[in-house]
Amino acid sequence: MTTLSVRPLEVEDWARYRTLRLAALADAPQAFGSTLEREQAFTQERWRARLARRGQFVAEDGDEACGLIGVVPEAPGIAQVVSMWVHPSARGRGTADLLLLTALRWAQDHGFSRVELWVTEGNTAAERLYARHGFQRTGRVQPVREGEPQREFRMARSGPAGGDRAGTATG
Repeated sequence: MTTLSVRPLEVEDWARYRTLRLAALADAPQAFGSTLEREQAFTQERWRARLARRGQFVAEDGDEACGLIGVVPEAPGIAQVVSMWVHPSARGRGTADLLLLTALRWAQDHGFSRVELWVTEGNTAAERLYARHGFQRTGRVQPVREGEPQREFRMARSGPAGGDRAGTATG
């Protein structure tokens, strides 16, 4: 039996964050508004600054990192979930739910009553995950990256994080 856990990444964890973010961009380039090439060029200072401005969390299976999620303040009372990714080997084991619940709890603890995110069209697994946690489509649609045909839609939820699963799970 393995135990999944989620913990925050601190500014000093910038190298681990960089490794995971680049793995996410390599694994699912169509799902993110950035590119692997762009972020490979980021400096240590840029990675550290990102961590300083958001709640960023890593999922771990023992000592092995297997997922990532961030929460960024967007406007008064509104936070945005960003950088959600689960390593292919950890999918289907509740990792995404743990990450999302942790992000929602962080948003609630920091005074954000509304959480929003973008989902790439055709990513039905992600849409189902978010719907399970109270997110609904808002009607807003935009390109994933400027000048490219792939689109994404906005989902949002209001209210408390709910559940008591944030933190650890066994599977």
